[in-house]
Amino acid sequence: MKDFEERLEKLERLGERVRASDIPLDEALDAFEEGVKLARSLEKDLEKVESRIEQLMNNPEDKASEKPELSLFDAED
Repeated sequence: MKDFEERLEKLERLGERVRASDIPLDEALDAFEEGVKLARSLEKDLEKVESRIEQLMNNPEDKASEKPELSLFDAED
């Protein structure tokens, strides 16, 4: 998760750089482009984490290990 946090901090620094009034336009554009790519990468990572959390919340492992409930009074013909 440290990698995620480092990339998020980098994105924040890029945002600050783009907002600076003394940055040349071409440098601002380069920083913006890098920030967009970084933001998309972070978004994909978050989607993976959300998916994993959803899996854990639904407990698919527990459901697979459950034994089927058998009725003692099944009608036999």
